[in-house]
Amino acid sequence: MADDKPLRDHLGTLLDWGDAHVGFDRAVKGIPPRLRGVVPDRLEHSAWQLVEHIRLAQADILEFCVNPKYTEKKWPDDYWPRDARPKNAAAWTASIAAYRNDLKALRRLARDRAIDLFAAVPHGDGQTYLREILLVADHTAYHVGQLILVRRALDIWG
Repeated sequence: MADDKPLRDHLGTLLDWGDAHVGFDRAVKGIPPRLRGVVPDRLEHSAWQLVEHIRLAQADILEFCVNPKYTEKKWPDDYWPRDARPKNAAAWTASIAAYRNDLKALRRLARDRAIDLFAAVPHGDGQTYLREILLVADHTAYHVGQLILVRRALDIWG
């Protein structure tokens, strides 16, 4: 693409966009520690499970994009935490920090002109870098919506 800077800039923004929906940072802000592991009635996951799942999936996609020795993880075991509650407040904080660090790395990947966004990831099965970046944005947005639903059910949103 002759001038793909606008596309790259948009992808960098899209990864944590707040224009069309609530972003990750707003969704996790202020969740009381005592409620992070509560699974509301008629819902499947706690806030912790959703936060950690978002982190694990994003980390896996980033690793797929940048690690030629990537090995596929086991679904669903490697993508969802077993426990509804984080072990402690430090686990919650570490998960959010790791999510943010990987997000920065994905933004750098999206803006790296040395990478052809339309090229297949060399060690993949035809997936392009563009597809993987869009997959992260879409997946995160979906689960952030679930996180807001959990917060509403716990009466801690709004």
